[in-house]
Amino acid sequence: MIIVMSTKAGDTEVQKVVDLLEGRGYGHHISRGVERTLIGAIGTPDGEKRTLAEQLMTMQGVERVVPIVRSYKLVSREHQEQTSVVYIGSAPFGRGNIGMIAGPCAIESAEQTVTAAKAVKDAGATVLRGGAFKPRTSPYDFQGLGEEGLKILAEAGRQTDLPTVTEAREARHIDLVARYADAIQIGARNMQNYDLLQAAGETGLPIILKRGLSATVEEWLKAAEYVASVGNLNIILCERGIRTFETITRFTLDLAGMVAAKNETHLPIIVDPSHSTGHHSLVAPMTLAALASGADGVMIEVHPHPDRALCDSLQQLTPRNFTRLMDRVRDLSSAMGLQLGNTAREA
Repeated sequence: MIIVMSTKAGDTEVQKVVDLLEGRGYGHHISRGVERTLIGAIGTPDGEKRTLAEQLMTMQGVERVVPIVRSYKLVSREHQEQTSVVYIGSAPFGRGNIGMIAGPCAIESAEQTVTAAKAVKDAGATVLRGGAFKPRTSPYDFQGLGEEGLKILAEAGRQTDLPTVTEAREARHIDLVARYADAIQIGARNMQNYDLLQAAGETGLPIILKRGLSATVEEWLKAAEYVASVGNLNIILCERGIRTFETITRFTLDLAGMVAAKNETHLPIIVDPSHSTGHHSLVAPMTLAALASGADGVMIEVHPHPDRALCDSLQQLTPRNFTRLMDRVRDLSSAMGLQLGNTAREA
C-alpha cells in the first residue's frame, strides 16, 4: 500500500509513519516529490491491509492510504506515476533523457577495450560497457577475464571519463564487480536468480536488469521488484529480445512488450539491439525503432575489429558504423525533443 502524506506534513509526521511500519514488521520506501511525500509499505499481508490502513488514516499528516493491486508494488506506476530518472555516473536515463551505452561484448585486452572506449566516447556514448564474466551457452567458449577484465574496464572508463557497466554472473561476484564498476548488469539468463538480484540491489548501485529469454513482462517487473524490495530503485530495465519460433534473427526484439512495460512501471527502459538481432546490419534500424517507440536508451556492442572478437563477432559494430548510427540518433532525438548526452543531476 501507498501512504500519501499531506502537503503540510513534515519530517516528524513522516517518521512517525515509518516507526509504525517498522514496529509492525513492515519494510518501507520513501519517495519525496515536489508537493507530497509517498511512503510505500512493503510486505503487508492481504489480511492485515484494512486494519493497518485504518490505523494509518488516524495519524497526523496522512492524507490517504492507497492499496496497490500490482504484485510489483514499488516499481509500478501505482507507486509512482512519473517516470524515474536513473543515473549511471552523470549519464541520465528516463524522462526524456536518452542514455547511450556502448562498448565491446567482452573485455579481451587493455588495447582492445581502451580503443573501443575512446571510439564510442568520441561518437557520443554516455556509458561504457564490457563483459568481464561471460555466461556462454557452451562451456568451451571464452568466459571472460574476470577481475583482470574489471580492472581493464575501470581503467578505460577513467581514460575516457565514461561511467562503466558490466555483468555480475553470480552472487559471489557482486562485491568484486561493485569495486570496479559504476553499475551492475543482470543478464537475461539470471533474471530470476533472486539471490543475485537482492545482492546486487543491496550495493545501492544502479542495476540494469535484462528481460529473460522467455519471460513475460509481468515476470520481468516482478524480478525488478526483488531489487526494489531491498531499498534500491536505481533500476534500468533492458529489453534484449525473447525466444520465439523465428530463427532468422537471434531473438525477437519485443518493442510492443517494451511499450507495454513502460505503461506499467515508472522505471526507465532501454533496448539491446545487438543481442536481440544477432547481426550488425540490424542494429541501426532497431536502435532507431526502439528510440522512436519510447525507449530511454540503448545498449550497443562495438568492437575495434569485430572479425577478431572472441565472442558475438557478428553482432558488434565497427567504430565507424557506430559513429554513423550516432549521427542518426542525434537527428531523431532532436526531432522528438529528447535530451541526448550527460546532464547535471536534478536537485
